[in-house]
This record gives sequence, C-alpha cells and structure tokens, in this order.
Amino acid sequence: MNNSEKKIITYKVSKEDVGIRLDQFLVKKIGDLSRTRLKNLILSNALFVGKNKKLISIDDPAYKVKIGEAYYLYIPEAIDPKPLGQNMPLNIVHEDDDIIVLNKPVGLVVHPAPGNYDRTLVNALISHCGDSLSGIGGEKRPGIVHRLDKDTSGLMVIAKNDKSHESLSKQFASHGKDGKLHRAYKALVWGVPNNKLGEIKNFIGRSHRNRKKMTVFLNKKPNNKNAVTYWKKIKSNKELGFSLIECKLETGRTHQIRVHLNHINLPVIGDPLYGSGYKSKINKLNEDVQSHFKPLQNRQALHAYLLGFEHPRTGKILKYKEEPPYDMQNLIDLL
Repeated sequence: MNNSEKKIITYKVSKEDVGIRLDQFLVKKIGDLSRTRLKNLILSNALFVGKNKKLISIDDPAYKVKIGEAYYLYIPEAIDPKPLGQNMPLNIVHEDDDIIVLNKPVGLVVHPAPGNYDRTLVNALISHCGDSLSGIGGEKRPGIVHRLDKDTSGLMVIAKNDKSHESLSKQFASHGKDGKLHRAYKALVWGVPNNKLGEIKNFIGRSHRNRKKMTVFLNKKPNNKNAVTYWKKIKSNKELGFSLIECKLETGRTHQIRVHLNHINLPVIGDPLYGSGYKSKINKLNEDVQSHFKPLQNRQALHAYLLGFEHPRTGKILKYKEEPPYDMQNLIDLL
C-alpha cells in the first residue's frame, strides 16, 4: 500500500481512557468510522503501537489501552460502490411524474455510507424508479433532497427529476421562511415542561469529546452553526414523567431536535446517543407500563409527521400528515 492509498491517524491515550478496549477507544476518537469497521481494521493488522522506537502491530480489538501509548491506524482509501436497485417495500403516500412522498420506517438508512452500502432508501428508490430520479445529489444520493436519521421515522419527499430537485432544495434551504415549506415532528420525551411552548436558539457543532455526537454551544465558533427549534407541549403525564412534544425547525442541523431537547432537559425517549438513564427510569414503573416503553429502548421516539411544500411543477401547496408508528403510538396512548 503506498501513501496515496492510505490515511494514517495517530491517537495518544489520556488518563480518562486508560483501561478501555482498543476498539472502543478508537470509536470514541474517530466519529466517522463504525466499531465494526475499526474492529476489522485491527484484525487486518492496520493498527500499530509505538514501543521502544518501534511500531508493533496489535491485532486484538479487546486490548486494553494504556496511558501514554500512541496508536497509529492505517486506513485504506474507501471504495464506494455505486448503489444498485434492491426490491424493498416502500410506504408511498403520493407519487407523480415529478415527486414521491413516502413514510420512512424506523431502521432504514436514507443513502449508502460506510457500514451501510445496501438495503438503504436509495437502493429501494432505484429499484422502484429505475433511471427516473434526479441526478443532482450524485450517484450515491439520487433524488434525495433531505434526510432523516436511520431510527427517525416519517415523511420525506423525493425528486424524480432535476427541475423538481432544484425547486425542493430551495424550499428546504429557506426552512419555511418563504411560506412554502411546512415541517413538524412529534417527539416523546422524558420530563414534563413547565411551559406550554418555547424556543431553543443557540449554536450546534460536533462534540470534542465524542465525534459521533453533536453538542450545543452558547457562542459562535468556527465549526458550529446557528440552530433554532420551536417546541410545543401536546400532552404530558406527570405521574409517569414523560410528554409528547411537537417540534418545528427554523434551521436543519444534524440531530438538531435530539440535541436541543436534551439541552433543555427533555431528552427524547430511547435516544441511544443523547438520552440517558433509560433503564433506571422505566424500572421505577410497573410491569404493564414498562411494556409500553420497551419497544422504544433502542431507538429515539421521533417522527416527522407533517410535511408540506410547493409542488415543483404545478405550484400548488401540498400537505401530508402521517401519525407515528405503533411503538410510539403505544406509548402515546398512556398520555
């Protein structure tokens, strides 16, 4: 492997990391590679530790890191295969010659990325549409105007041609300021807010401690962006300690709703990245109530239930609503 085909990353162990597994240490430091990918790199002798002025290969992902050690990870240049069509079910709400409106299920990744090269929404769309998808997003994201996180369900609009893509992209870029785009989410959160509604306005950027996470910054810094979320309490249950919240976005930052709600101490139920204390919270509830919570123990209870926009060809404002899936609705029934 020559230098043009690899990237070398170096990390040094600090006191707070002593004793954790090597693969866990690397996941913490490298936010854009999955634990599975890192584990495979370690097993393929791509990881070295500096000892006695020599580089020694470590091929054990469970190796416990030691203070002061420096690790050198050789990452081969990724080869991104062109996505292929795969026959997968799509919950299509509306389709015409220009757009598709669909209700994305939980667990479906929107477009291919490292660790998820197939069985994505893009693979399903290629199978469904053939060549009739906008090419503006590139071959990895044909037709994709916006996205939802893997475990966030709800409404999305897909562009079937470039003219539609351009029109929809402008609407999403304005975030509804021009009166054309309408988006709203329903979230189940731990806690009961004192106010009926509120505004969260600050800056969001990548966490320095965990590169997989985004975090709130109160002041503008080079790598963060302004973020504004409006929320409204729909229902709450003080006895059980949770609420149903509606959120609307003025900006569209990565994980914005999840980060913002956690910032005001209303973490989204089941959120594996920003939520905490899930088990300790439900263990205080009786078994019958716990059964309503358990389907959400591994995914954030967040659903894009409202989507409205101006049709790219006709200029007509279209609006669609889809209620949350069963796992969320089952919990909403307790409110």
